[in-house]
Amino acid sequence: MMEGSAGVSGQRVADEALLDDATALAEFDPGGMLRSTASAGAQVRESAALAAEANLAGLGDEGRPRAVVIAGVGTAGRTGDVLATVAGPRCPVPVIPHRSAGVPGWVGAADVVIAVSASGRSPEALGAAEAAARRGARLVAVGAPDSELQSVASRVRAPFVPVPRRAPARASLWGLVVPVLLAARALGLVKVNEADFAETAARLDADADRCRPTAESFVNPAKSLALGLAGSIPVVWGSSPLATVAARRFGDTLSANARYPVVAGALGEAGRGRVGLLDGVFGGLGEAARDIFADPDDEPDGTRLRVVLLRDGGLNAADDADEPPAVEERRADAVQTLAERRGVRCDVVTAEGGSALERLASLTAVPDFASVYLALAHRLDPMAVPAITEMKELSNQ
Repeated sequence: MMEGSAGVSGQRVADEALLDDATALAEFDPGGMLRSTASAGAQVRESAALAAEANLAGLGDEGRPRAVVIAGVGTAGRTGDVLATVAGPRCPVPVIPHRSAGVPGWVGAADVVIAVSASGRSPEALGAAEAAARRGARLVAVGAPDSELQSVASRVRAPFVPVPRRAPARASLWGLVVPVLLAARALGLVKVNEADFAETAARLDADADRCRPTAESFVNPAKSLALGLAGSIPVVWGSSPLATVAARRFGDTLSANARYPVVAGALGEAGRGRVGLLDGVFGGLGEAARDIFADPDDEPDGTRLRVVLLRDGGLNAADDADEPPAVEERRADAVQTLAERRGVRCDVVTAEGGSALERLASLTAVPDFASVYLALAHRLDPMAVPAITEMKELSNQ
């Protein structure tokens, strides 16, 4: 156990046995990050009900917008990625995630701005909401009730969806995503129905049960994934645009919860350069130097890559895809083969479900839990990240 002057505490080597000790898990998770992660299905149902009360139906009265800008950072920013992916390449208008203060210079009365902030006070979302109001753009705000963001929305009589705050914000992904999707549906940009939300919530509930703290590692996919990643440099690639959103989400949670450095992105982009990591000093070159006959306990402790491949499973309809699913599948097969030839371990999570939203849920649920279990295996509190707190304090001086 180490403890630094900045309040950093934890254990460098993962304690595998700890993950099968429910009492110890609770001790190192005092803020209840596992419980918050398990609430994803409930968040879908809760936010759908709150959005219904916000009367988003009137958004379409002024016709189809020229463009939709989703303003927010961190987890709030990921909602824009989700909307762009669920809307797909056939969306009749551009869907643009925006992660900096204000809004793009071209935004005006013909556009819609969706400002998203779990706390309701992020400068980026507040700046976007105020800029949208000044320029006459239609505004929708999503965030904590009785917040500054709600005040801005009330002042300009814009719809506001009050999402109960869960700290940290990364525990609120589904609570923030659902209102954004429902606003886009009211604008005629996405086709998501109540059955899609119900099936997504059920999928998240089922995965939460599979990944529960009392389920032992050999039957718990999240604990197994966490133990496989322990001590490695994770490389997380998504085989499709939908899977890439999940890959980047996993990168977010591994970095914030478990404090692991992560390479995350689209497999198509990786094939143009980053796949070369498999040949490098943390990949095949490192594996080649290993003595396959040596006792693993006697080997030097070398950090190695661990590939996590999120596959869409070819479930997306070919006529709605950026490229044929067969191309995505061949590329994913190729990366698995390359990793195997170089001795680089590779975990695969394959999407399940009929709708894009349910498939996304199936690709995020287990990784979300895995990032928390990996933190706990290192005796890190996944809820409290001193560096994040200090960064905010230093930046706001």
